Amino acid sequence: MIKNLIEQSNTRRGFLRGSSVAMLSGGAVLLLAGQEANAAGSKGDIANDVGILNVALGLEHQGINAYTLGAKSGLLQKPVLDIALRFQDDHKIHRDLLIGAIVKLGGKAVEEKSLEVYAKALNAAELKSQEDILKLALSLELGATNAYLSVIPAFKDSAFAKIAARLAADEVAHWAILNNALGLPLPKAMLFGA
Repeated sequence: MIKNLIEQSNTRRGFLRGSSVAMLSGGAVLLLAGQEANAAGSKGDIANDVGILNVALGLEHQGINAYTLGAKSGLLQKPVLDIALRFQDDHKIHRDLLIGAIVKLGGKAVEEKSLEVYAKALNAAELKSQEDILKLALSLELGATNAYLSVIPAFKDSAFAKIAARLAADEVAHWAILNNALGLPLPKAMLFGA
């Protein structure tokens, strides 16, 4: 189980690290920043941007479904369940932001897979307790944080760097609350983005 969690974290981090070689165009940056008029006149590698955004979208789909699996498991106690559903809502906001940008770029947003597919990928059958679910969520949130942080230096346009930082901040907030719920010690400095 721990091995799987580490692999999932590395997968999320690796996706954007690999994609950091290719940067989003100014148009994608402006779309994510909500500046559609300016984005329309921007040039860039739209297909590349759509690909990067779709990978991020795929990870948001995974996060949403991980929280669905946790909620449906019956293993989460009421206060924890409420927080998990709140985190899921945050990931839905991220998803919708990414879908909006992909569509506005003329791309096709990657579709969400079935819950069964995510359950298999996340080894949900091995989740036997609330602690197991929280550890999975903790791992996924760390992976998402690191993925978003890894692309910040690659952006020439500070607008997208700011958005990636805001997404990472949401993930860090989730991570911190989950870490506290698990009774784990505070992390050492410089844990995130390593």
